[in-house]
Amino acid sequence: MKTQGFLTYIPFSTRAPKEVRKVSKETELIALEELRKAREEAQEMKHQAEGWVRKQKEEIFELDKDLRRRESELNMTKVKTDQDRQKIDRERKLILEKKEEILAKLEKVAQISAGDAREIILKSWEDKLKGEVASRIKAAEERIKAEADHKAQEILIDAMRHGSNDYITEYTLSTVTLPDDSVKGRIIGKEGRNIRAFELATGVDVDLEEEGVIKISSFDALKREVAKNALERLIKDGRVQPVRIEEIVEETRIHIEKLMKKAGEDLVHRVGVYDLPTELVEFLGRFKYRFSYGQNMIEHTLEETNIGVALAHELKANVMTVKLGCLFHDIGKVVEGKEGSHVGLGVDLLKKYGMRKEVIHCVAAHHEDIPFESVEAVIVYIADAISGARPGARHEDFEQYLNRIQDIEKIAVAKKGVREAYALQAGRELRVVVRPDEISDEQATVMAEKIRQEINEKFPVFPGHTVEDSREAAGKAHQA
Repeated sequence: MKTQGFLTYIPFSTRAPKEVRKVSKETELIALEELRKAREEAQEMKHQAEGWVRKQKEEIFELDKDLRRRESELNMTKVKTDQDRQKIDRERKLILEKKEEILAKLEKVAQISAGDAREIILKSWEDKLKGEVASRIKAAEERIKAEADHKAQEILIDAMRHGSNDYITEYTLSTVTLPDDSVKGRIIGKEGRNIRAFELATGVDVDLEEEGVIKISSFDALKREVAKNALERLIKDGRVQPVRIEEIVEETRIHIEKLMKKAGEDLVHRVGVYDLPTELVEFLGRFKYRFSYGQNMIEHTLEETNIGVALAHELKANVMTVKLGCLFHDIGKVVEGKEGSHVGLGVDLLKKYGMRKEVIHCVAAHHEDIPFESVEAVIVYIADAISGARPGARHEDFEQYLNRIQDIEKIAVAKKGVREAYALQAGRELRVVVRPDEISDEQATVMAEKIRQEINEKFPVFPGHTVEDSREAAGKAHQA
């Protein structure tokens, strides 16, 4: 066996066939050639690597040389800067010494100190400028006032334009047209039992005196709407009897409740408020059949919200707080079964459902019952006032209004010891003046409660108010 480099081979016996020896020789030559090529490639790669290393060393040397040069320049610059700073400090010191020397000479010559001289000069200029400054301040104040008034007018007009809505004034009377007079007899029933059952089930007054129509009257628009729809269904059904009346009225009431819920959802979507508690949306839906002096509560709330949002944008206030404050400001008017003003009931309701305190304050202050604590609360108050005060927005039956005022005053004046009585704010407040020699403080308190009860019985509901609102308002009797 012989070894050539790393290749080991075994020579064949001379007795091997000639062809085999030839193939073996060729294989050996090929292997030696491949080995030579591999050595040359390895040598070439080694030369390239050595060249790359030399080049990197040269570049590093140049960089190091450049860094050393820059470091030397920086050191020289620092030395020069320190020298310049020292020179400036020396010059500043010389200037200050010279200044002190000059001031001392001036004080010696003028026989007055620098502080006194400064005061004299300032006072002289103050006297000269005092008149000019005052005139300029006055002119600026007048200009600002004029511009502020003009800007306020523009803001309010623009806000009112955003909230403009068409109004349909609501009265306390609804009518149902009869197909013929024979229907009226079936509605009345034997000895009037059908009409009594209808009035009892709906809580409205029915007037059958006018030919061809039936008039339904009630201050409560919801009851009036239920009664009107139920009566129209009874006329179409034809089966007018007490049991059927109760069924139709109940079905109509459920249908109206669904309509109110849908109205609440539409209202919050129109003003751009989402993710409210379902219960609050349902309360808002009750606005559909609530009116305040003929102004529908949904239309009023929508208009007020649009006005409030426009004002909030102009005044850079919190738009969402204003929007929610306007949306819920009258929600207490549809809270049933609880006593208190609609403001207090609304505040309690919003607290129950975790509304933000900023929004609750807007609701609590929108009738100025408490001081305003934020610009958002003022905006809600202004928007409410604009919506309610617009010409044509609200309506009051003046004859009915006067009769109600007189009746309320008569209830109080009829009491022993009462000298005068004045009904204010459409009967929401009653002021009673008594004779002090006939009525003691304790008797006045008892009499006020009796007056409240009598007014409650005679006027269970005031226009635009819940039963609870009217009870509280009727109880405001004051001793003068």
